[in-house]
Amino acid sequence: MTLPPEFSLIARHFRPLAGPGSLDLRDDAALLTPPPGKQLVLTADAMVAGVHFLPDDPPDQIGQKLLRVNLSDLAAKGATPLGYLMTVSTPQTTPDVWFAGFAAGLARDQITYGCTLLGGDTSSTPGPISLSLTIIGTVTPGLSVHRFGASAGDGIWVTGTIGDGALGLQVALGKLTDPTGFLLDRYRLPQPRVGLAIGGIASAGMDVSDGLVQDLGHMCRASGLAAEIEAELVPASDAARAAGPDWLTARLTGGDDYELLLAVPPAQETALRQAAATAGIPVTRIGTFHSGAPEVMVRGPGGKPLALDTGGWSHF
Repeated sequence: MTLPPEFSLIARHFRPLAGPGSLDLRDDAALLTPPPGKQLVLTADAMVAGVHFLPDDPPDQIGQKLLRVNLSDLAAKGATPLGYLMTVSTPQTTPDVWFAGFAAGLARDQITYGCTLLGGDTSSTPGPISLSLTIIGTVTPGLSVHRFGASAGDGIWVTGTIGDGALGLQVALGKLTDPTGFLLDRYRLPQPRVGLAIGGIASAGMDVSDGLVQDLGHMCRASGLAAEIEAELVPASDAARAAGPDWLTARLTGGDDYELLLAVPPAQETALRQAAATAGIPVTRIGTFHSGAPEVMVRGPGGKPLALDTGGWSHF
């Protein structure tokens, strides 16, 4: 019997991605048993063409980015990835080669990050490509890191370098040159910091997806604290520095970094550095949480407050 087009597409491109619990994608649900002694962590993110990625981005990198932005949320919880559910809505004119590339990108990252497809849905849409992924991870009870929980005196730490994703988007739009291709790669292929053992070390944390200043503001409101950071301490890649000082605001407020933003008590700083060294992930202290109204102060050269004309990315 010939399969209907939707089921044929699933069989060609997505069934090879399926893992334990998926029922080989032959049912309407998956069965999942968490490892003994672990809690499940669930988070979801959506990506829409023209909003979260460019329509002509390579389909394999779109698949990788969809998975990686969700893995970044797990990393911010100190969780280990287990599997994911995915919804794919595309125009009927989307060629089969696009699905092949999209699935190939997912397949590569499933090997890299140790997770498999559990199920989901496919549909057609008259609008742009719309993608959604719900990722499931595990964490030891009591070691999950939350957006709230920071205390006055905690240091503000970030992983990696900040601003590369925002500048990479400008490269893709033809507004900035990128001789090495580093910035464009960082925009298209974020590096989720899975494996950094922050449980029991960070008092609060989240990933930087909507811009450093805006996401730090979210943490301030969640914990009822003020924050102060020094722009000169915010780590920048060589490519971002080469772009020049005119791009500082974009670096501090642009989205798509998917680095971790952490509140770390002074007594835990050594433990953080050791965990980061073990994971091979650079970390940098950029400021401090203080008592006060929930707001973010950015200090520029000489300690003067730095005026920013925007706070960060908004989804609405």
